[in-house]
Amino acid sequence: MSQVPFDSSGVFVGGRWQRGAGGETLPLFNPSDGTLLAQIARGTAADIDAAVAAAQAALDGAWGQLTAAERGRLLLRMSARVLEQADELARLEALDVGKPLRQGRADAMALARYLEFYGGAADKLMGQTIPFANGYTAFTLREPHGVTGHIVPWNYPMQIIGRSVGAALAMGNACVLKPAEEACLTALAFARIAHEAGLPAGALNVVPGLGEEAGAALSAHPGVQHLSFTGSVAVGRLIQTAAAQHTIPVTLELGGKSPQIVFADADLDAALPFLVNAGIQNAGQTCSAASRILVERGVFDEVVARMAERYRALRVGPALDDLDVGPVISARQRQIVEGYLAVAHESGLHIAATAARAASAPAGGYYVQPTLVADVPAAHRLAQEEIFGPVQVVIPFDGEAQGLAIANGTDFGLVAGVWTRDGGRALRMARKLQCGQVFVNNYGAGGGIELPFGGVKASGHGREKGFEALYGFSTLKTVAIQHG
Repeated sequence: MSQVPFDSSGVFVGGRWQRGAGGETLPLFNPSDGTLLAQIARGTAADIDAAVAAAQAALDGAWGQLTAAERGRLLLRMSARVLEQADELARLEALDVGKPLRQGRADAMALARYLEFYGGAADKLMGQTIPFANGYTAFTLREPHGVTGHIVPWNYPMQIIGRSVGAALAMGNACVLKPAEEACLTALAFARIAHEAGLPAGALNVVPGLGEEAGAALSAHPGVQHLSFTGSVAVGRLIQTAAAQHTIPVTLELGGKSPQIVFADADLDAALPFLVNAGIQNAGQTCSAASRILVERGVFDEVVARMAERYRALRVGPALDDLDVGPVISARQRQIVEGYLAVAHESGLHIAATAARAASAPAGGYYVQPTLVADVPAAHRLAQEEIFGPVQVVIPFDGEAQGLAIANGTDFGLVAGVWTRDGGRALRMARKLQCGQVFVNNYGAGGGIELPFGGVKASGHGREKGFEALYGFSTLKTVAIQHG
């Protein structure tokens, strides 16, 4: 019996499942054991053309005629169906991405919550009246861009679909979604859920395929009015360049090298679980992973020792075994992460601890032992580059100014954590850290669907989550009426 309970080899365009225009498929592998999991469509530029045309037809037809309240009710129905199917969605995400089953379930619940949040917000984003000259009434309108393109990565498909497609639909846009070729089963399942919930044909279209084919066609398509991309810096720059040819806005979330900064007065008992978990979640394949731990020298040895103890207790194995850490997404990603570990050894860095691979982990799986590297110079490659694997570096610092300089001393600026009992210091750091989110005495705030998310510098621009996402997926129109 197939591990996938539906035919995954089609594209979803205009409310119908059909074969890709080129008729070709791509293999999808199970990261836990390296076996073939499914076949997906190899979408082409012709499929993207058809999807954009279907989205525009939806805007001109049934979808475009719905009120904001009606759109909101549809999203709420979609949320309810996600909750009904959460167990199966969690299993698909775990199989597809390799993350432990409980993380897959958390992602399914987050998808439902995004749809619930944006369903409730759909009719609550309003324009303003503007005091202006005598004889005029001036006001603003919030309107959808039109057809929006969404290029979603493989690490958190459900969550990123929720925060991007959910917000776009709430504002009345019609969406073309290109999921990653490495993991797209829950994107396809989401299309089925949306259709079952009554979303009008063409409001959501899903075209799997290669980034350099379907993704490139979507990025350069003249019928797309806004693009949303989460992924690497290099690809993000290509997408922004393609979008610039049609002068359309782009939301880019391009990863990070996020620090957690631990001062000597921090509550270490409270901090320790966050210091480790935020680095190894999803095998470290998280844009906002806390991959750098900056520790004030007075507690450096203690923090390293306590983190090392936690690392040695981690269990690494297949997704459905629901252990602490699963495999990375692919053999290629494993090779990249192992390359960084080789650099650590060649540089003579101190490997403070590694986690053990469970006996149940199949030989064909893409496993990397989570590794803690201590006393890493702030300028070292491991402290500067996004590894995207279960590797954390611990860097000592002396005093607030040096800690801040090291924290800001990379090309990235996505998230930071600050651990201190000093309220003044916490506020100073929060104001001076160059990033899009700062968490004080916590990290991640449990996902924070309501909290605007995005980066600065090479981590990208634009904001997702919360009401800010609705602003990003709409355009502001000013109306000035002269009436005497």
